[in-house]
Amino acid sequence: MKRYGMTIDIDRCTGCGACMLACAVENNIPPVAAANDRKGLTPIRVYEIDNGAAGAERRMAFVPVLCQQCGEETPCVHVCPQNAVDIDPKTGIVNQMPERCLGCRYCMAACPYHARYFNWWDPKWPAGMERALNPDVAPRMRGVVEKCNFCHGRRHAAEEASAGEYVPACAEACPAGAIRFVDLNAQAPEAGHFRLLERLGSNGNGSTNGYRPGRLARGWESLWDGVDARLGPYLAINVAVAFRKCA
Repeated sequence: MKRYGMTIDIDRCTGCGACMLACAVENNIPPVAAANDRKGLTPIRVYEIDNGAAGAERRMAFVPVLCQQCGEETPCVHVCPQNAVDIDPKTGIVNQMPERCLGCRYCMAACPYHARYFNWWDPKWPAGMERALNPDVAPRMRGVVEKCNFCHGRRHAAEEASAGEYVPACAEACPAGAIRFVDLNAQAPEAGHFRLLERLGSNGNGSTNGYRPGRLARGWESLWDGVDARLGPYLAINVAVAFRKCA
């Protein structure tokens, strides 16, 4: 049994957005000109945070946020009336089944990380671009909720080929090496990592994502002290993704 997760080194993240683009390409997310901040579809989103200071005292960082794969008291699982959300006991990944989803968006309201997105439009691609679609991932219809699933198409292909481990598109595309994908049962995050909105208790089994700030926090720990409060309305700290704190 595995427990897949990520460690994200905030000290390395430059906010380039390569992870977001790679995710869209891998998961056949069509370009939509009418998309905006509220109606976009991006299973991984990079947030910019700062310490609120000005001039030479100003400090900034970028925080990639995706589904935290909550391992206990998972909010989206509890509220879904269709049983369209479940947790894979073999991997710890929270699965979303579009065939069952009726688009009520209860899971979006319940997710403290704002890591779920509603599909407002039918999937359409410019002429010729459909030839570049990923054959391992089926496009989803309008009216369903989507989220990060750690690139299930790659995982299934690796399982069928008996290839063992695999790497999600975002981790593979990151030019700074800020995202590491691991089996947490075999390799726990290093000391100094934190998880989003840890106080919620939705990561009882250690979940999968953790963050590491690195040297960025040296001398201005208040930035990281305020991450919970500053991003709280938008995302969360401590679940399946681990972040690396600044040394």
